Amino acid sequence: MAKKVKSKVPKRPRFVSAAAALGGKMSDTVVRIPITNIYADGDYTGIIYVGSQKRPANVLFDTGSSSLALDGKFYDPSKDTSAKITNLAQEVSYEDNSNWIGGVVKTNVGVGTQPLVLPQINVAVAYHESSDMFGKSNGILGLAYTKLNNAFELPGPTIPPKYTFNQIQNGKTTYLEPYFTQLESAGVVANKFAFYTLRSMINTAKAKPAADPLNNGFLILGGGEESTDLFTGNFQVARVVGDTYYNTNLKSVIVGNSAPIMVAATTKASGNVSNAIVDSGTNSLVLAQTLVQADPPKAVPTDDSTLSDALRAGYVPMSKLDLSAWPTLTFVLEGALGADVKLQVTPDTYWQTNAPKPGHATAVISGDDGEGKGQSILGLPLMNNYFTIFDRSVDKGLGAISFAAIKK
Repeated sequence: MAKKVKSKVPKRPRFVSAAAALGGKMSDTVVRIPITNIYADGDYTGIIYVGSQKRPANVLFDTGSSSLALDGKFYDPSKDTSAKITNLAQEVSYEDNSNWIGGVVKTNVGVGTQPLVLPQINVAVAYHESSDMFGKSNGILGLAYTKLNNAFELPGPTIPPKYTFNQIQNGKTTYLEPYFTQLESAGVVANKFAFYTLRSMINTAKAKPAADPLNNGFLILGGGEESTDLFTGNFQVARVVGDTYYNTNLKSVIVGNSAPIMVAATTKASGNVSNAIVDSGTNSLVLAQTLVQADPPKAVPTDDSTLSDALRAGYVPMSKLDLSAWPTLTFVLEGALGADVKLQVTPDTYWQTNAPKPGHATAVISGDDGEGKGQSILGLPLMNNYFTIFDRSVDKGLGAISFAAIKK
């Protein structure tokens, strides 16, 4: 069982951070938001405060997208005296085929226990969404860059809804500043945030999963390095090579003690900025199909002869799963400070025990069937072993991602 982490933010330690090494700026303003994986099927949600009444909204925090959207069944802008209706609409789809369509309002959004409130934030009010879009949460808050936050200008107000999908798509494309960009631009927090997570699926071992420390964590806005109660040791700093997603250069994957499986660089034809992204909104490792089909001798020490066969094991009784027989996977990323970054994903991380129900385990690693065109999605299983800082202040705004061993 993991230890319950402290809620008090300690004083800043005296060491050189990635931001200092790469020329970024530091800030003393840090907002620590408790997060949980209970409401979004393993992904992490937390509370923000919306509108004139500072209504608590439980939103999914996603580094793989940039829009802030609230379920229209939860938030009614006509009851928000701070809401300003616009002529903007958004239509957003995600890798899992979930999607929503909504009109954009500008309103107050706050974060923290004594909310730091910023006015005139772009908030989409979703009036059409797929059945699996929000789960038990109230919306989604994307933490990626402006390039992913496109909207469409229409002739008149978009709330109440009156435009068809085709009419929206025919509108003039514009780009909205994402919430975190607006927060940082206003000087409220520094241009970085960090995640502390322990699971990528809900641990169902206890009668009350919501109270289980394994199902809870933190999102830290404006900081990371000061949170020494959440990590141990030094940071490894990975280079971010594009400002769309958190694009990284995956150089190789090592299965146990086998020779590295080299990863091909992205191609112009693929349309991808890089061959991998780090995504808090994906609760699995979705690898480029070429990596899954790789067949080094005895890559996985089980009865399965290939890595592909092993990954298809999927959802199994824990009584038939011997984690000691499974290898540690090492993902080698291009470093921002010279040395490569080597991140280990252990068997107890890529096999989520007591999920989706007690006594069973699920493999949270798969191939993408070629859909990513050579781009792997390094989701929560990569982050679960590491306190992960997304520092957007360095390298002329491209940023860097720092990883330190997580404290449990």
